This record gives sequence, structure tokens and C-alpha cells, in this order.
Amino acid sequence: MSNPIVVFVTCGSEEEGLKIANALVEEHLAACANLISPIRSIYRWEGKIWDEKEWLLIIKTQKDRFWELEKKVKSLHSYSVPEIISLPIVEGSSAYLDWIRDNTK
Repeated sequence: MSNPIVVFVTCGSEEEGLKIANALVEEHLAACANLISPIRSIYRWEGKIWDEKEWLLIIKTQKDRFWELEKKVKSLHSYSVPEIISLPIVEGSSAYLDWIRDNTK
């Protein structure tokens, strides 16, 4: 039984997002990673409100690959506390979900 998930990771630059996306796909930690750029993020960090451009990775993988994926993202990411969150894929095309499974072994 496959447990497909979507993982969101924000990055400080397009180059960083591309580096992370390529590494995840090359190492079969992700079947696919979409890079959306730029997004505008407003957040609180170290007592200050920030308004910054970021690049968003939308990563498709399996739940059992999450911890390895998280470790890889942290090793390549410039942020001390990067956003790495996952959401379950509740429904999807069976062919697409099979493709995710087959490409994240």
C-alpha cells in the first residue's frame, strides 16, 4: 500500500530550490518537485515581522521517504529552520499515484 504525500519547502532563491529539487529527484526521494517563483512570505522570525520573496517547492513522494527527504533538504538548505511540511494525498489518479510510488523506491 502506497502512502503518497505532498511536501512543501520554501527556499530563499531559485538556485537553492533547483539544487534541492534536483537532488531529491536524482536520489529517488521525490518523484517530482515543482518550483513556484516567486511567492511572497510574511512571517515572524526572531521577534521581527518579515516580508520576503521566497520560492516554493511542491514535492510529491511517499510517507515512508519523508525522514530521508527531510534530512536531505536540511543538508542543502540555507535556512536554520526551513519549512518542511507534508500533507497526505487523499485521492488521486491511480496511474499518477503508481508513478509516484515507482519513482520513490
